Amino acid sequence: MTELPWHPKLVHLPIALSVLMPLLAGGLAASLWFGWFKRRVWLIALLGQLLLVASSFAAMQTGEEEEELVEDIVGEAHLEAHAEAADVFFWVAVAVLAMMVVVHLLPSERAAKWAAIAATAGAIAVTFLAVRVGEAGGELVYKYGAANAHIVTPGQPAVAPHGEDDDDD
Repeated sequence: MTELPWHPKLVHLPIALSVLMPLLAGGLAASLWFGWFKRRVWLIALLGQLLLVASSFAAMQTGEEEEELVEDIVGEAHLEAHAEAADVFFWVAVAVLAMMVVVHLLPSERAAKWAAIAATAGAIAVTFLAVRVGEAGGELVYKYGAANAHIVTPGQPAVAPHGEDDDDD
């Protein structure tokens, strides 16, 4: 029996994190603003954003591995729309991660508070970009039949994932 593809298993983590990060960053920014905690608590937001970036990178890599197999079913244009949305999502998430590092490194508490607000706004933007990526991916699966690339009909051999051979050597 063939293994299910990794891409649909991984994509849900960065999407979920993109929804949680504005809440986490906003709460931590408020705690900095009102002096409830020391600035080192911001490391929680930084680590959350790092996990979002790492998981979105993994999702992009597995998506690229599936690309040729799925492209025959959905067409290149639809696949490219999803891939381009994913690229924008990833790079904006990286930029927000950089903003979160700046919050931690700034010497001025006042500047750090404003930078935390800006990083929170960036996290909100990442959420909207995640919705765009998810919609494009959902269209591939539910509208254009991308999952059909992995369907095995009785009596027919399974389609090997890109780069693997079914040959028994």
